[in-house]
Amino acid sequence: MPSPLKRNIYALEEHPFAQYVRILGKGKTGSRSLSYEEAYHAFRMILTGEALDIQIGAFLMLLRVKEESVAELTGFVQATKDLLNLPALPVQVDLDWSSYAGKRKHYPWFLLAALTLAQHGYKVVMHGASGHTINRLYTEDVVKSLGYLSCTHIKDVESHLERQNFAFIPLELLSPKLAEMMQYRQFLGLRSPIHTLSRLINPYNAKATLQAIFHPAYRTSHQQAAFTLGYQNSAVIKGEGGEFERNPDAKTLICGIKNGECFELELPKINPDRSLAEEHFDLDFFKSVWLGQAQHEYGSQAIVETLAIALMTMNIATEYSDAQQKALAMWNGRLT
Repeated sequence: MPSPLKRNIYALEEHPFAQYVRILGKGKTGSRSLSYEEAYHAFRMILTGEALDIQIGAFLMLLRVKEESVAELTGFVQATKDLLNLPALPVQVDLDWSSYAGKRKHYPWFLLAALTLAQHGYKVVMHGASGHTINRLYTEDVVKSLGYLSCTHIKDVESHLERQNFAFIPLELLSPKLAEMMQYRQFLGLRSPIHTLSRLINPYNAKATLQAIFHPAYRTSHQQAAFTLGYQNSAVIKGEGGEFERNPDAKTLICGIKNGECFELELPKINPDRSLAEEHFDLDFFKSVWLGQAQHEYGSQAIVETLAIALMTMNIATEYSDAQQKALAMWNGRLT
């Protein structure tokens, strides 16, 4: 039996997904962005297996060159959310924390900020993917090294939140198709909008969401997409290495949403000089910092500052100076 691709080469009728590739790729004067409705329908076709791999590859790379619009990004995310079909949780998630970049220069200090929140009783869901970029340390591996459970089935989320107030969900448990497409980078040589939209899924509709970007131009599109999706409290930053972690060596612009209203807040850099990158990652040392058995000056700064942004996003603190004080107290009191 011929493959679906070969059958469609000789088909008399155009494949239904071809229209979306054409909209994006019809030249400098003929191409345009997709509307929300078009983006929603196109991505739903992708997720339900109605689009061919060759079409998906062309679609993603045309979007990569053009850069996805807020309407496209929102349509993609909403289509994803509508198809998740997750079991309901008996508790409300306090914070959704996306983690898709991995770390290359510094330890994932943001993870210790998230676990500090969990230690103080806040329900934190973190989702991410690993292995799509070489020479990076991914969150899933670090979670396990700290002795925390990582979900192996989507039903684990409830028990992990009950047991440790923290659940790390590999992307393949949320959406196998998204996880598959994220690995396309190895074949296409470029990241695609999958890396962007995955950060915005907020699968359990948490009270607050955190997303990091690597390229500053994406800050506003993430903020506006979160706003359009109805997220009431959210923060987007250019995080260290692309993860939601404040870099104390640089200014940090927060593009956020507080109680349904958009805002921006720029934080000045703390250190006058650039801190040295790690020569290698020692997860035993990283765990010893978490357990209070070792110190790391840059790490402590990154943890407290990242935690402060999270607290402000969660409406636990209204002013950033107050958030910093609360964050420091929480970090110092994590073991008591």
